[in-house]
Amino acid sequence: MRKGYILKENLKTWLGAIKEKFPLIAPVQDDGLTLFREVEKVDDIVFDYGITRMPPKDLFFPQTEKMFRIKNKNNVAIELESPEKITDEQVLFGVHSCDLKSILALDPVFTTCFPDRYYQERRDKTYVIGLSCTKALPTCFCTAYGINPTDADGADVHLTEVGDKYLVEVVTERGERLVSAIPGIVFEDTTNLEAEKAKLTEKVKGEIKFIDLTGVKEVLDENFELPLWEKWAQKCLGCGICTYVCPTCHCFDINDFNRGDGVGERFRCWDSCMFSDFTRMAGGHNPRPTKKERVRNRFMHKLKYHLDRYSIVGCVGCGRCVQRCPENIDIRAIISDIKGGV
Repeated sequence: MRKGYILKENLKTWLGAIKEKFPLIAPVQDDGLTLFREVEKVDDIVFDYGITRMPPKDLFFPQTEKMFRIKNKNNVAIELESPEKITDEQVLFGVHSCDLKSILALDPVFTTCFPDRYYQERRDKTYVIGLSCTKALPTCFCTAYGINPTDADGADVHLTEVGDKYLVEVVTERGERLVSAIPGIVFEDTTNLEAEKAKLTEKVKGEIKFIDLTGVKEVLDENFELPLWEKWAQKCLGCGICTYVCPTCHCFDINDFNRGDGVGERFRCWDSCMFSDFTRMAGGHNPRPTKKERVRNRFMHKLKYHLDRYSIVGCVGCGRCVQRCPENIDIRAIISDIKGGV
């Protein structure tokens, strides 16, 4: 890993140079919310934010996307039109450590077994620039999963604000290509900056209430039926907001649309395992008929199934689900109940 720095006063100039060469997606204010959006002006970028309302997931896995089009040719043949190019090269800037880790959690879902062309091309053509957290929110619990708020894991290039500079860590070969293409990083000794980053790490970690996951998976391995699922299901509205704001949830539905002019289109859109019809089969049977089964499945997936299958936990402690749940269902409280075998 190559390390250097950029003066804080020069960062916007560097990002402006990136914007001239690539589409630049970064946290901006949009109607009072901090969201990842394509940047129109570098001055619009929000650097010191807690968490974006929505994760950067939809940059790789859009909420709705057209997969292909079918044309009927005189009722004799059909013509399939699949996009030759999904996206151009782009730069995603300002991603915090929890969201960086969430991208790594999504990667095996879409790139192993049956590689997803749409996700893979977007992933391959996106330079990811991480940004260390400088503060924690009351809903943050990334440290429960071994994530530090200044982790560079998952980034191509990673920045940490240290005084009047940003420590720059070039993590991957893709990151090397980016900093080579866009000059501005000073590669000199960064020992002092790294020491300051270590202090920042401890400061922000100290602001996060540590959640001990010891024994959680073992309890779930041995106990499919626990009283706690009914307890939390009684609070759940089944609205699915937790899954939509989650950076690692990846359920989707596929729909075919007949335009009525001999053209059909296939779309993929996000779905939610919390919806009552999500597992309903063609014959009418639903293996998760009540909210109890659906609540259990969601948290088993986060804390057990994803780990069993991909060797990475399906939660990164970003706290978005905790913030947005209208019934104040808190995964941290559920973890506590699991540990207690409630």
